Amino acid sequence: QVQLVESGGGLVQTGGSLRLSCAGSGITFSINNMRWYRQAPGNQRELVAGITVSGATNYADSVKGRFTVSRDNAKNTVYLQMNSLKPEDTAVYFCSALYGGARYWGQGTQVTVSS
Repeated sequence: QVQLVESGGGLVQTGGSLRLSCAGSGITFSINNMRWYRQAPGNQRELVAGITVSGATNYADSVKGRFTVSRDNAKNTVYLQMNSLKPEDTAVYFCSALYGGARYWGQGTQVTVSS
């Protein structure tokens, strides 16, 4: 069974940093593309960043230059390093992957950036 578990969220001041982690089981990250999404109250779920099996990355315009997605295949874990955080980054952040034609989601981790 595929399971994704996010961690690392919390409360941080504007300009601060957090590193989110997504640990997987039942899926091998090294042969799967991984994505980070976020959803704030009243907003649609937004694709924040992605990383392919080859290591290529993509980012939403709103986080380019501030967020970095990376992968540690030995630990079967994907990370989202978030720097220069802004109040508008406040949201629940989700890790996601495709497997067997289905999309899987973690439970989400809350990130709150105070102004």
